[in-house]
Amino acid sequence: MKNKRFIVKILIDIGMTVCLLLLMPYSLLSETAHEWIGMAMLALFISHHILNRKWLTSISKGKYNAFRVTQTVLVIIMFVLLMGSMISGVLLSDHIFKRIEISGAYMTARQIHMFCAYWGLVVMSLHLGMHWNIVVVMAGRLWKNPSVIRKWVARIVAVITAGYGLYAFCGRQIGDYMFMRMHFVFYHYEEGVFPFLIDYLTVMILIAFIGYYGRLLLKKICKRKPKG
Repeated sequence: MKNKRFIVKILIDIGMTVCLLLLMPYSLLSETAHEWIGMAMLALFISHHILNRKWLTSISKGKYNAFRVTQTVLVIIMFVLLMGSMISGVLLSDHIFKRIEISGAYMTARQIHMFCAYWGLVVMSLHLGMHWNIVVVMAGRLWKNPSVIRKWVARIVAVITAGYGLYAFCGRQIGDYMFMRMHFVFYHYEEGVFPFLIDYLTVMILIAFIGYYGRLLLKKICKRKPKG
């Protein structure tokens, strides 16, 4: 039963990651597809928290260290950003929620939607990276014996991918969108959706890479015994 529950959690997390990636190329996909993917993201997000309700009910219990504070803050920020994306998305909807309309709210909703989308990409990728140790453990179980060569190959591939992610982050001007230095997202329609998705996937891997090693650093800090 526990294994089935764990598998369901992993599948939901994979689904959320795929939805997040597919939500970014808004104009390269149809508006209808964007809205339905957003609805799928919301359903998966709710399911994720239902399955992790024990963690939610334990927020006010126990002691907090640097790792737990960071993890909790990321979850709260992620929740706020997703709610901001969903509410603004409803106001911007031309299909699923087209009957819902508030006069004069379109431009504000569009800016909120863009802000929440790009910060959501970063925060969710960080959150994913901080739990990447689960994937590392699962991958290690695929082989009977540990391998130093395999470990270093995986690390080198991760570093190269993260390096390209940094290039894509700058090239796609994601920082400008996050800090609202640009108020419109520009798409290169001639390149197609696939190169766009590859670039954003590597950006997510870059941020998850930071989250993973940030987690290791926080764990080391938490293990240090106070002097005196």
